[in-house]
Amino acid sequence: MTTGTTQAPLAFITGASSGIGQALAARYAALGWRLALVARREGVLQAWAHDAGLGAERCVAYGADVADEAGIVAAGEACIARQGLPDVVIANAGISVGMDTAEREDLGVMRDMLMLNVLGVAATFHPFLAGMRERGSGRLVGVASMAALRGLPGHGAYCASKAGVVAYCESLRVESRASGVRVVTLLPGYVATPLTARNPYRMPFLIDADTFAERAVRAIESGTSRRVIPWQMALVAPLMRNLPNAVYDRLFKGRKRKPRRNGGNSQDAAA
Repeated sequence: MTTGTTQAPLAFITGASSGIGQALAARYAALGWRLALVARREGVLQAWAHDAGLGAERCVAYGADVADEAGIVAAGEACIARQGLPDVVIANAGISVGMDTAEREDLGVMRDMLMLNVLGVAATFHPFLAGMRERGSGRLVGVASMAALRGLPGHGAYCASKAGVVAYCESLRVESRASGVRVVTLLPGYVATPLTARNPYRMPFLIDADTFAERAVRAIESGTSRRVIPWQMALVAPLMRNLPNAVYDRLFKGRKRKPRRNGGNSQDAAA
């Protein structure tokens, strides 16, 4: 992808201080792209860029919390003002924590997760969409999860939020296609990150973040609208989606649940 200038293309990535986001940043940097990286921990981003040998002409860090709608919109506007309109925007930041609907405090968990994981994606895309449509090019990438496809015990808020990301990105894809703006939905399976490290259950087809990033960047550049990663999960996905409810319920009966918020949580990307 080119910007129409002699400058290298620009990728804007949220949740870039660790895990999938940091791996995506490293992959784009290796390909010679410029980077606009967003996370709450701006100092961590700056240290990473320094260690990677990326000067200010190649990488700029923006401190923002995707849970803060105004803050993430302001980060996008600052990116445009300083670095120009990105070629790729990856809405990667999100939270994953277990919930129990019987617990009153966990209604707040669901509210927070829907706000960050769904509204946060829209707020990330918002500053760039009009400019991309006017330019006639650009890719908006929403990082969802295989958890979007079926509800998992103890993951009601997370599954609902990632299903929301899938539906939202599909709507935006159809709205934007005639303008030349492409919307890509990524559905990771299990990726080894700080987010998944505390999962108390088996994680089939687990891959490392660098492997995910390499495959994700290929998918984004291929022009696809949706990609499940890794490929083994892409084979499993339709089988799981189409299992009769009675069979699905038996398979997941007694499955260990992700810890609730009072046991701690992480901010990163899908699981």
